[in-house]
This record gives sequence, structure tokens and C-alpha cells, in this order.
Amino acid sequence: MKKFKLGEIKIKKADPQQLTDKLLLINLYITQGLTLFIGLIWILLQKRNPIHILNFPENAHFVFWGLGLAAIMLVVDLLLTHIVPEDSMDDGGINQLLFGNRPLWHIVVIAALVAVCEELLFRGAIQHSIGPYWTSILFAVIHVRYLRHWIPTGWVFLSSYGLGYIYIHSGSLWAPILCHFVIDLFSGLVIRYRRTS
Repeated sequence: MKKFKLGEIKIKKADPQQLTDKLLLINLYITQGLTLFIGLIWILLQKRNPIHILNFPENAHFVFWGLGLAAIMLVVDLLLTHIVPEDSMDDGGINQLLFGNRPLWHIVVIAALVAVCEELLFRGAIQHSIGPYWTSILFAVIHVRYLRHWIPTGWVFLSSYGLGYIYIHSGSLWAPILCHFVIDLFSGLVIRYRRTS
């Protein structure tokens, strides 16, 4: 039997054009599953109840926080696309591959899955431990496809900080989940249905 050697593992940068649709989706669902699993374990290690954290609020106050921040973020994003050169906002083509030919129902599923999994981990678990500032730095770092340019990295940090802010002030994880969902859904729909000029 051949021994497994850790040094034999080779990690190489993947070019987005090398990714097949199936491989991209497998990667997305595995990473979101891991995000959810880590978030749940982290919350349990904090001796908190994940079900309690995900309880749906009795009033709709969280909707105003979530949709309000989403509206602000969409306006700022629109301004950035008109002010900042396009190559400075480039994510390497991942979003285009992910949403470009996806049916509407699948864009909704992806936006919902990412919103719940990432917010449970980052706002529900990590922010509880280290606060919104350091959580936002970590959130920006894991969005590695934006790290080549400082403007999208800064925007991801500010967006994350905003999500942490509305989580604190609304008292519900559903406020950042709703905001994250609306942003991802809107972005996915724009990529999917925009007309090429």
C-alpha cells in the first residue's frame, strides 16, 4: 500500500475558463456546505443554539434594515461601475460563469444558499467572537477573487461591516441574510439578463 505524503499535494491557480459548469457548481455547493457546517459547529462551541439564532423574528423590523442596506449597497455598486474602470472591478469572470446561463430558479437558490450559509458563519458565529471589524477583514479575505484590486476588496469589507451593523441594530440574523440575498439575487439577474452592447 502506497503511503500518502502531504508534500505531494499540488495546488495550482485555476483559470476560470478551465472550469466546467458542473465543476463550478460542485465547488460552490461544497464550499457553502462547509461554511454552514463550520458555522453550526462554531455556534455550538460558543454554547449557543443555532435554531435560536435562526428564529424568525415576530415583527418585520428586520426587513427595513435588510432592504434599506441592500438599496444603499446597490446604489453605491451602480456608482462604482460608472466611476471605476471595469478592469479594477474584475472578479476573474467567476460571477459571469456562475450566473451567465443559469435559469432564474437556480439563481434564486444560489443567492438564498449563499446568504444563509455565509451570514450564519460570519455574522452568527464569527462576529459574536471577534466583532464586526475583524469579521469584515476575514470576509474580504475569503472573497479571494477580488483581492487583486483594492477597490472591490474595500467594497467587500464595507459591505460586510454594513451587514454586521444591521445584525447588531436589528437584533436578527435575518436582516443581513435578507440583504445578502437581495444583493446576490440582483447581481445574478443583472449578469444573466443584461444585453451585450
